[in-house]
Amino acid sequence: MTIQVRAVSMDDWFACTQLQVSEKQKSTFPAPVVYWLAESRFVTDFQPMAIYNDSDLVGFAVYSDQEHDEGDYWLPALMIDHKYQGRGYGKEALQALIYRMQKTLNCKRILIGHRPDNHVAGALYESLGFQQISEELIDGEVVRALTFGTKSD
Repeated sequence: MTIQVRAVSMDDWFACTQLQVSEKQKSTFPAPVVYWLAESRFVTDFQPMAIYNDSDLVGFAVYSDQEHDEGDYWLPALMIDHKYQGRGYGKEALQALIYRMQKTLNCKRILIGHRPDNHVAGALYESLGFQQISEELIDGEVVRALTFGTKSD
């Protein structure tokens, strides 16, 4: 498996719009990729990314390249197409995104959210060190943070 995260381009933007979560997951990932692509045209700090396994487009993500608060950067969307789930692509893609954000943005924390009933996402994020930072939901989501630069990193 060779997961790569690349900026969405003229060559793959439409293919990205065809990516979908399973019917069951639509309540936990309600915004389709086309929404994120449209929003990224107006929210200029959103960077839409295509996720590939070798030459196969398997997923999509969005991260913000603008600092929010002191050293915090958001990763508002991460999804793997329903046909490719359960193969470890989500974890590999998230690791690639973390590496990219840490190296290019010099961030202190990456923030990510998920719906409370999306236990798979919560477990994935926890497995990579994201800790829940509030008992209260923010915009209907559990917010988690991955912190860099501490002695435990």
